[in-house]
Amino acid sequence: MKVLKFGGTSVGTIESLRNVKSIVESLEGEKIVIVSALGGLTDRLIATAKKASEGDAGFEQDVKEMAIRHHDIIDALVAEEAKDYVRKTTDEFISQLEDVYRGLSLIRDLPERSMNQIVSFGERMSSVIVAAIIKDAKHFDSLDYIKTEKWFNRNIADRGLTEQLIRDTFSELQGATGVAGGFISRDRDSGEITNLGRGGSDYTAALIAAALDAEELQIWTDVNGFMTADPRIIPEARVIPRMSFIESMELCSFGAKVIYPPTIYPVFHKNIPIKILNTHNPSAPGTLIKESKKEPEGGICGVSSVRNTAMITVEGDLTVNVAAINSRTYNAMARNGISVYLVAQPGSDVSFSVAMTSAESARALKVLEEEFAPELQNGEVRSIQSTADLAIIAVVGEAIKKHHGLGDRLVHTLQRHGIDVKAISDGASETTIALVVDNSNVERGLQLVHGACFS
Repeated sequence: MKVLKFGGTSVGTIESLRNVKSIVESLEGEKIVIVSALGGLTDRLIATAKKASEGDAGFEQDVKEMAIRHHDIIDALVAEEAKDYVRKTTDEFISQLEDVYRGLSLIRDLPERSMNQIVSFGERMSSVIVAAIIKDAKHFDSLDYIKTEKWFNRNIADRGLTEQLIRDTFSELQGATGVAGGFISRDRDSGEITNLGRGGSDYTAALIAAALDAEELQIWTDVNGFMTADPRIIPEARVIPRMSFIESMELCSFGAKVIYPPTIYPVFHKNIPIKILNTHNPSAPGTLIKESKKEPEGGICGVSSVRNTAMITVEGDLTVNVAAINSRTYNAMARNGISVYLVAQPGSDVSFSVAMTSAESARALKVLEEEFAPELQNGEVRSIQSTADLAIIAVVGEAIKKHHGLGDRLVHTLQRHGIDVKAISDGASETTIALVVDNSNVERGLQLVHGACFS
């Protein structure tokens, strides 16, 4: 069995949907196809929800235009004998969506549960349509088997329950092609519609692949594969033909937007390969992600960046005990649901820095002030300060430590071109060297780092 996921750009137009049909029908054997909402629709659903909640009657026109877009695809691609059913089902979803918007316009509010329901309609409609387009396909409703639980006010998949429900549900596939929407889910306790967040369609596909011990997970998107860097910034960037799970996780964690980072974990543990392929160029070989490449040289795989980060620096004698302060910092962040990009000692033996998103920096600062309150009082910690408007440039490759002195060389390269390196994480990871710079310098920094690594 293979699991194929098609993103919004792959199901965004009549022409791209023809490509999806051709790709799926050309593959032999059992397949499960996971689809996102039509390209750009989720953003429109959200924008229209805000409009309705503010009392703007323009939401009605937005709903009409959404309906027309889906009708055009149905008319162009769905076989005559299935058109009435698919159009009726889609119109029922559109009617329910409009009712929710009308309710928001009356209460002048936008509750989270209403927003979750609204954004679910994208995948619910697209999956019904795609199932009708593909020959001998059967539709499955993801709301029946993707179950979530609350964790720090976020909806995360209940892996045990979800995996069992997936196995039960797709036992009915019986050699056919299954089609389902990604992203959407239900709370295991309340039954309310939830979702897995942006990129959640990738994660849905990975959960299904892992639960069913699939032969392969294919992520079909609008690029030819993972690149050595963002080609919009570095035109000479090239496709990476093969990479390890760890390399892909690191590149995604540091800003590569090819796939949603949590996608990798379920299939990594089952050693199920991932292929990144281009719906608009299906003959391109793409990128294969699988177990360690076992290359003794430890080649550099790629360079990525994440913007709008912040760094909190702890100064004082306590930071000399690196293991202890690392453990306390990570544990404090984890207890409060704050993700950490990196830890570093930015040029001083009596300081320690940790980086996270700018959005979480104020909360992270408060958490660390509480964690180290006793040391602030007795003087072992002199200060805890936050610096904003930063970015992280990451160089990723298996066994990157074998490139002795690479971190120092990259720092010197950036400094020679007038870019100040605020901190470097070089040594804590076997796979990644990360450099912290100002947001304003990230593009030039990426160009210099990529040139130093791949020229």
